[in-house]
Amino acid sequence: GASNPPTPAKLRSSIKPGSVLILLAGRFRGRRVVFLKQLPSGLLLVTGPYAVNGIPVRRVNQAYVIATSTTVDISKVDVSKFEDGYFGKPKVAKKKQKKSSDEFFAEEQPKNELSAERKADQEAVDNALMPKLDDMMKKYLKARFSLSKNQAPHNMKF
Repeated sequence: GASNPPTPAKLRSSIKPGSVLILLAGRFRGRRVVFLKQLPSGLLLVTGPYAVNGIPVRRVNQAYVIATSTTVDISKVDVSKFEDGYFGKPKVAKKKQKKSSDEFFAEEQPKNELSAERKADQEAVDNALMPKLDDMMKKYLKARFSLSKNQAPHNMKF
């Protein structure tokens, strides 16, 4: 019914803060990321770390990840400020009046560049994570995940 607010999806038991996940969909599919926490919406907060494999702090749906048994110590990472509102597009006020086509094209589209704040946040996360990653781990996180012909994922231990 309408009376009970939706609760976020239960986190799969294999996913713990610090788990390394393999992304299966989206722009970074086949990439390994470090899981930071579950957001109130049920999405997972992950990061590359950006300094290692170029994946920023982003949200992913747990349906599209494979949890691995590899973990990273993320106790030093402060993830309190990352909430659902942190993500999503910046709200741009839209004007509703009609414009001639010339005016329409003359108008600059707002560029969505990463704000300095987001960059700083990313850096803070990376700096907290980097000391915890040894060279092997960095190589592991950089490597793409893919399956070749005779590999059956249902038989694998991740």
